[in-house]
Amino acid sequence: MKIGIIGAGNIGAVLALRFVEHGHDVRIGNSRGPATLGDVEQETGAKAAELKDVVKGADVIVVTIPEAKVPNLPKDLFADVPANVVVIDTGNYYPRQRDGRLAGIEEGATESRWVEQQIGRPVVKAFNNIYAAHLRNKGAPAGTSGRVALPVAGDDPQAKAVVLKLVDEVGFDAVDAGTIDESWRQQPASPVYTGDFDAEGVKAALAKADPARKPDWRATDKSPGDFENPA
Repeated sequence: MKIGIIGAGNIGAVLALRFVEHGHDVRIGNSRGPATLGDVEQETGAKAAELKDVVKGADVIVVTIPEAKVPNLPKDLFADVPANVVVIDTGNYYPRQRDGRLAGIEEGATESRWVEQQIGRPVVKAFNNIYAAHLRNKGAPAGTSGRVALPVAGDDPQAKAVVLKLVDEVGFDAVDAGTIDESWRQQPASPVYTGDFDAEGVKAALAKADPARKPDWRATDKSPGDFENPA
């Protein structure tokens, strides 16, 4: 498949590497332009491109940028992207550490529903609950005992099926986590977040999740600080 990745941070770069390893044609871009991504090209085998070219002709598009940066994407970025193109959201809301206050999320929207509203496209939420290093190194062949599993949430069964297959392809069992309105079950501070559970463990963790956003994951008047000193 042709896969476009918006964002070249830790998760974006690892996904680019893993997708290239499995034979996909991958383009990756960021807000600063392809000239800044030479190292990423060398390390992953993906081709750096302008964002408009990252999404052009893609079968799958991955949005993997800080939540607060999502509204800054070009307003027409998805204008010519066909409706059947799958969009994956890997994002998490870190209000006190990075993003500051995002009103829609603070008022109760799930993170991925909020992303949908910003970009004007439905998304599938995946790859958000695992550390980048673990995404790179903990993949295993299907059938491996204790294989780490990842939750996948989305409203469109066909789009979700594409993502479930990609998760399996890069070395993880994929667990259907329901709709985007249920994707709060895999947001930060939920039991499944960074848990590295097997499939049964992921299902159990999703079932234990509490929809109330914990105080440590809500913005304050001083937000944001940073990851060492949340504010």
